[in-house]
Amino acid sequence: MMKRLFPHPALSGLLAIFWVLLANSLSWGAVIMAIIVGIVVPLFTSSYWRDKPVLRFGWPMLEYLLIVLWDIVVANFQVAWIILTKRNRNLRSAWLVIPLDVRQPEAITALAGTISLTPGTVSADVSGDGKALLVHALDVADKEADIARIKSRYEARLKRIYR
Repeated sequence: MMKRLFPHPALSGLLAIFWVLLANSLSWGAVIMAIIVGIVVPLFTSSYWRDKPVLRFGWPMLEYLLIVLWDIVVANFQVAWIILTKRNRNLRSAWLVIPLDVRQPEAITALAGTISLTPGTVSADVSGDGKALLVHALDVADKEADIARIKSRYEARLKRIYR
């Protein structure tokens, strides 16, 4: 019964939270509407989810979130330092082609989103076969080291989260 009502419980929760955030109100009307949206949207879209991703909640996800938050804070200071000191001189911007080990579209999307959230980098494209991610980085000293860092910090952890 619960599986029928909530085919994607995490999606239902996220939709409800984002609805309240977008409404910018904790009124009864906003909360009730958030619950309705959180139930109705996954019900109507569940037939389009062929292979539902299996996520491992707990320590792997918490570790990933903490690392991403830490990297966002550090990258903000690094980009600010680049802007204040280099002023577009000696910038070593580069395109990085990151070979992907993850195959689930949701994991690839999470990786691309994580990279784009971190200041100084942006995901630009995914190869047609889903085996490579194109990333632009603001300041790169060593391409191979940056690719290895992204793979070890983010992709390896996403492989543990997405089974």
